[in-house]
Amino acid sequence: MKRLRLGLLVLLLAAAALIALAWPREEFIASASPADYAPTQTNIARGAYLARAGDCMACHTARGGVPYAGGRALDTPFGRLVAPNITPEPTTGIGSWTPDDFWRALHNGKSKDGRLLYPAFPYVNYTKVTRPDADALFAFLRTLPPVRQPNQPHELRFPYNQQITLAGWRLLYFKPGVQQPDAARDARWNRGAYLVEGLGHCAACHSTRNSLGASEGTLGGGLIPTLGWYAPSLTSDAEAGLGNWSEAHIVQLLGTGVAPGASVTGPMAEVVVQSLQHMTKEDLGALAAYLKSLPAGSNGERPAAPRPSEQTMRAGEQLYGRHCATCHGERGEGKGPYPPLAGNRALALNEPVNAIRVVLNGGFAPGTQGNPRPYGMPPFGHVLADAEVAALVSFLRASWGNAAAPVSSAEVNRYRSVPLD
Repeated sequence: MKRLRLGLLVLLLAAAALIALAWPREEFIASASPADYAPTQTNIARGAYLARAGDCMACHTARGGVPYAGGRALDTPFGRLVAPNITPEPTTGIGSWTPDDFWRALHNGKSKDGRLLYPAFPYVNYTKVTRPDADALFAFLRTLPPVRQPNQPHELRFPYNQQITLAGWRLLYFKPGVQQPDAARDARWNRGAYLVEGLGHCAACHSTRNSLGASEGTLGGGLIPTLGWYAPSLTSDAEAGLGNWSEAHIVQLLGTGVAPGASVTGPMAEVVVQSLQHMTKEDLGALAAYLKSLPAGSNGERPAAPRPSEQTMRAGEQLYGRHCATCHGERGEGKGPYPPLAGNRALALNEPVNAIRVVLNGGFAPGTQGNPRPYGMPPFGHVLADAEVAALVSFLRASWGNAAAPVSSAEVNRYRSVPLD
């Protein structure tokens, strides 16, 4: 059956690729203005800000490596992809690239030599970036110290390692186009939409992906297979929807990582540290305005979840009293900087992976300018066995107003071995 599905997939992509080759889409190359990519202080500062807003360094920097020199690997269901060197080194980086080459990569998903890029580089979102912003980014990258670090090859399985397969994927799921403002909305909302949908590429994590790795782009939440976390829905108040939040609290959460009754952890903590905390209050306010306006998703109402067995609840309650109640309160009400667990949306997600990983590996809000001394939760993976973690998480997901399904030891074990990176 697996071979049959693979065969059908190959046929589908091959057919799409043949159509793409026979009827290629016109490649849009917006006119460049030398003034936009000139190495002026204004352009470089603007490009540095945009690079922060897009969190470019997160993918293009290996752990402990030189910023922007590449080497960070992403393990996907299709194989391993390795981010390239984008410092201005002429042989291993982008030092020989022109502004048009850079625009083509960002907007059309094509490298300087014409090869199609894999959408782990989120050109599906970056295509919405304007040419002046792309040129400012290029001006900034040209000022980085050049690093001679050869790019590592991807390790993808057949047929995903074939350019013709990628051509078929692009025909099905990619259409270049700069973000256009909505005339019915004000400039602030449009700025937020541009940042969320384009440079910020929020849908790359917060949307479900299909079997071919294409994002639905609805911000309705999705499991991030490359990181082993679940990015909750931004359209459902049952998950991470912000429709009922004040803009001030959204700005606080995005800019510092903490807000009344909420904090970010996991990959989102890294986004706040490396990207969002460096954005202006005006841009954070624009993000807040756009996020609050998102229409409610279809996952706001859920079917009733099965309740854990009484044995599981008793075991979980004992573990909670022993390890958690001192900080989170006897009934999950929270104490001081430690958040309440009663009615906690993060605990009640359909996907339990985040709760499991926090218990195993600890939960740490980011250290930011607005939250320089964050409180954290220690890891319990070295203290609790899989069955104990399952009982504890199941108890939390079914107590104090939470009503989510129990988790199994097998689910805990699956994520115990997943690296944090």
